Amino acid sequence: MTTQTNSQTLLTPLMMGDLTLKNRVVMAPMTRSRAGTERMPNAMMAEYYAQRAGAGLIISEATVISKQANGWLNTPGIYSDEQTEAWKQVVDAVHSKGTPMFLQLWHCGRASHSSFQENGQLPVAPSAIKLNQEYIHTPIGKQPLETPRALETEEIPGIVEDYRLAAERAKSAGFDGVEIHGANGYLIDEFLQSKTNHRSDRYGGRLENRFQFLKEIVESILTVWPANRVGVRISPNGNFNDMGSPDFRETFIYVAQQLNNYGLTYLHVMDGLAFGYHELGEPMTLAEFREVFTSTLIGNCGYTQETAETAIQAGNADLIAFGRPFMSNPDLVERFTNGYPLNPPADVKIWYSFDKEGYIDFPTYQQSPVIRSGVRSQELGVRS
Repeated sequence: MTTQTNSQTLLTPLMMGDLTLKNRVVMAPMTRSRAGTERMPNAMMAEYYAQRAGAGLIISEATVISKQANGWLNTPGIYSDEQTEAWKQVVDAVHSKGTPMFLQLWHCGRASHSSFQENGQLPVAPSAIKLNQEYIHTPIGKQPLETPRALETEEIPGIVEDYRLAAERAKSAGFDGVEIHGANGYLIDEFLQSKTNHRSDRYGGRLENRFQFLKEIVESILTVWPANRVGVRISPNGNFNDMGSPDFRETFIYVAQQLNNYGLTYLHVMDGLAFGYHELGEPMTLAEFREVFTSTLIGNCGYTQETAETAIQAGNADLIAFGRPFMSNPDLVERFTNGYPLNPPADVKIWYSFDKEGYIDFPTYQQSPVIRSGVRSQELGVRS
């Protein structure tokens, strides 16, 4: 277990397993949709991640493990030799800055559409329960959500194997580890939560059964990677993708307890409410997870530098992941270190421009026009 003292801050180093992190700032996984229709990592992505390699750890954007896993336009994959080879330029660019990088493994589950699927098949889920939202962006434009097809019991080991193969490819591409995406209403989260898992086989019903899918994925990936290079992400408080179950607290404490038994390098908890809150009870806190998970704990969602410092100095978190602040501030850690103000938030209209706009064109503090023209930093206002 990581020992906490008041001397530890957001900017002090941390040993995470056998990796030395230069600070406790994590670049959170963020879907940015720059991989094109072939879902191929590219030079622009390498530049984007390298710009932000002041972080102690970078977790890649969610990366689909198979063609079936697709559900978002222009996101990268890790299911072909070509994709694996293309990821190397990204990893090498980040490593050149002295920063480790994990790959986040993703299956969209019901948060997909038949136009993403081979032969126009329905997306899959633990149960045939439609996601309650107005539309989804697809290769054929905005479309209404479809009722997914419930996976047959005998199909599930094949998806587990897809995760294992993706983890194997991540190692071949040079990543330092993998994060299993068990959050935000995607396939693993759909199995974990009682709202979306109404199965009656060994993958549904009792909490132990709902955990079975993630259990098998973890165990398969541990045949490829040691436990100190594997993390899991969960979102106990979130309502993204129409999630939130009445038994959420019982569910996610159990999940954390079970994951702790494997000695994984970290548990990445979206404890903040900025991504949407299901309002089914008091939100879960990092302190609750600290009681049951003894390795590195990452907090995420809506943190500022100040609230991150509070969480770390209180001993509730070892690392804090930042998402949106990293979008418009490639030099986020330098800004934290020097008390520089942050750039204005990125306009949501260019989050997914599919081009460099809103991606690699944000200035560092030193590049900002007011600095180049000689305006003193004190005159730039309070940092956000």
